[in-house]
Amino acid sequence: AIGYLVGEPGRGLQCMFHMMNEARIGVGMAATMLGLAGYYASVEYAMNRPQGRLVGQGGKDPSKPQVRIIQHADVRRMLLAQKAYSEGALALELYCARLVDEQKTGDADSADEARLLLELLTPIAKSFPSEWCLEANSLAIQVHGGYGYTRDFPVEQYWRDNRLNMIHEGTHGIHGLDLLGRKVLIEDGRGLALLLERMAQTIERASGHAKLLPLCHSLRQAIDRVAAATHQAWATGSPTDALANAVPYLQAFGHSVIAWMWLDIASDELTRNSFGSATQGRLGAATYFFHYELPKIDAWLAVVMSRDRTCVDLPEDAFQ
Repeated sequence: AIGYLVGEPGRGLQCMFHMMNEARIGVGMAATMLGLAGYYASVEYAMNRPQGRLVGQGGKDPSKPQVRIIQHADVRRMLLAQKAYSEGALALELYCARLVDEQKTGDADSADEARLLLELLTPIAKSFPSEWCLEANSLAIQVHGGYGYTRDFPVEQYWRDNRLNMIHEGTHGIHGLDLLGRKVLIEDGRGLALLLERMAQTIERASGHAKLLPLCHSLRQAIDRVAAATHQAWATGSPTDALANAVPYLQAFGHSVIAWMWLDIASDELTRNSFGSATQGRLGAATYFFHYELPKIDAWLAVVMSRDRTCVDLPEDAFQ
């Protein structure tokens, strides 16, 4: 075999990571698209599949025709979850794509800020869609019921195809270590400070809409907890202590970023004064994410802030 030197000697690993960072955004986009495909399939199924009857004051009336399953609250919950995960992930991927452009075309200051934000957000751009759009595909199967587990419908294949995206171009564990062990610390935390500043700007802009004030308050609390957890994780200066719960940190960080995306989307929708069904859907998904998903970060950050060592200290023999 004949090898050819490409680039400068000794800089191969740096070139490889440049390639991998772009590939990680690509993996996140692929996971997002599979999540959306499952969502569209399950919406179509839910709108056409009659089953069950709504419960009124007197219970179910068997003389009435069955309703389409989209009228059942729990089916709507599963559809909203898919929409919130997948469209929120799409917003993040597009934001990262814009940062790539700004890094190449912006002035010196803008390009430097884009570089820092891209470094920080790349682990989220890869990990959030690959975990939560996979969950969206699982919910798409659930909406289809037993049919979803068969090849009569495409959703089982979407789940199988998407399962790889949590593994290649860096597993969740790798991205958790990268985020908490390196990305939030680079340049003395300047990237994290810049991200929190941009989130605060979105909160300020969105607070002009009375309807979004509760969401603004929730996101402000979330980013304050993420900042505090980052500090607490490294309070002892021990990488073992800090990184023992890197994946819960990654999950909390990711949910906070997607909440930011949704608040930005909701603010733009209200600013345009559009009241069509698409706008109602986006506002509904944003509200769902803030009410059902964002509160999950409290549990994830609790083990980060306490530097819980349950996983680290358990002896190997205990796993047998």
